Amino acid sequence: MSERQPGVLPVPGRSAPDAGKRAPDRGRRPGLPVPVRLGVAALLAAAASAAFLLLFIQGSFDFAIERRLTMFGTMAVVAFAQAVATVVFQTITHNRLLTPSIMGFDAVYILMQTLLVVVFGGSVLAATDGVPKLLTQTLLMAGFTVLLFSWLFSGRRGSLHVLLLVGVVLGLAFRSLSDFLQRLLSPAEFDVLSARLFGRLSSAEAAHLPLAAGVCLVVGAVVWHRRYRLDTLLLGRDTATGLGIAHKRELTVLLLLIAVLIAMSTALAGPMTFFGFVTAMLAYQFSGTHRHAVVLPMAFLIGLITLAGGQFVMEHVFYASGMLTVVIEFLGGAVFLVHLLRKGTL
Repeated sequence: MSERQPGVLPVPGRSAPDAGKRAPDRGRRPGLPVPVRLGVAALLAAAASAAFLLLFIQGSFDFAIERRLTMFGTMAVVAFAQAVATVVFQTITHNRLLTPSIMGFDAVYILMQTLLVVVFGGSVLAATDGVPKLLTQTLLMAGFTVLLFSWLFSGRRGSLHVLLLVGVVLGLAFRSLSDFLQRLLSPAEFDVLSARLFGRLSSAEAAHLPLAAGVCLVVGAVVWHRRYRLDTLLLGRDTATGLGIAHKRELTVLLLLIAVLIAMSTALAGPMTFFGFVTAMLAYQFSGTHRHAVVLPMAFLIGLITLAGGQFVMEHVFYASGMLTVVIEFLGGAVFLVHLLRKGTL
C-alpha cells in the first residue's frame, strides 16, 4: 500500500495518483442521476406555472392573463433572487441555517416604509410607486447589507458570532423604532402601511419587472461564472486561498451580489424571511450533490414550484389568494426551528 505524499489533499471525485480506479464523488448521494433530478424539477416547475397561468380563468381572458403574467413574473424574480442569494450566502458562511433575511435586513425595509408614512403621510406610498423608488430602496438596503455583512470578514476579530450579534441588535433596534413611529400614525395610515409590511406577490407593478429581471440576469450571470469558485470556497478559507482564490476579494463581490438580489426582491414583493431558507434546504436535499452548477438551478426551480404551485392551491382550493406568503413564512419558520433544534447549533 503506497503512502500519500505529505501536504497533498485528496480531491473529491478524483482518484489519487496511486489508486487503481476512479474514486466515487463524495459530494454526490446515491440515487437518481443529477440530470434526471433537474429534469423532474423543471417539469414540475413548468406544470405549476402552466396551471397557475392557464387554468380556471373566468371572465375576460386578456385581463386575467395580463394579471397572472405580472404576478408570475414577480414569482420568478423573487424565487431566483431569494434562492440564489441564500445558497451563496450559506456557502460563504459555511452554515446551512443562515439566510441574509434573518440578519436584520427586513427591519431596514420596514423602517424605510414607516418613515415615509410618518413624514409624508399614507398617500405617499402609492404616489411614489415607480422605478425611481424601487431603485432607491434597493440601493439603500444593499448599502446597509454590505455594511452589516462586512463585519463577518473585517479584521482579525470579525467572526460569525459578531455578524449574528450585530444583525440581531440592529434588527431589534430598527423594529423597535418602527413600532414606536407606527403608534404615532392614524388608523387609516397604519392600515395602508401594514399592507406594505408583508410579502405581497399580487401588488407588484408590471413596470418594475423589466428592471428587476435585468438585475437578476446580470447578477445570475456573474454568480454562474463563479460557480466553480463557490465550490472551492466550500473547502474552507485556507484551502481556497491555497488553490488560488483571492478569498477576501471574492467574498466582497459575493456579498455585494447577495445584497443586490435580496434588496431587489424585498423592494419588489416585500419581506420574505424564511422562503430562501426553505428553497436552499430543499435544493440540497433534492440535488444529491453540493456542486453549485446543480444546486443553484435546483433552488430556483424549487422556489418557482413553491410560489406558482402554492398560489394555484391557495386560490382554487382554499380560496385565500393573499395568504400564500403568510403560509410560507409560518411553515418556513417552523422548519427552521425544527432544523435548528435537530442540529443543536448555528
